[in-house]
Amino acid sequence: MEDLSESVDRDILDHRIILAIKAIRDASGCTVHEALDVFARRHEELRRDRPGDFQLSREEYGRDIYT
Repeated sequence: MEDLSESVDRDILDHRIILAIKAIRDASGCTVHEALDVFARRHEELRRDRPGDFQLSREEYGRDIYT
């Protein structure tokens, strides 16, 4: 799923986790679990490549999100 739209990246960067996962599912037709895996991979790529674009620290980012 390398063809994620820029809107998915923006959702990830802006901490709109649910919207990002929904967009991944809509684009690929995958399951929630598969979308979570794609999300996690893309989140790590963005953390590596664009760390300054995140508004929250790694510790704060996933707070109060339970999967």
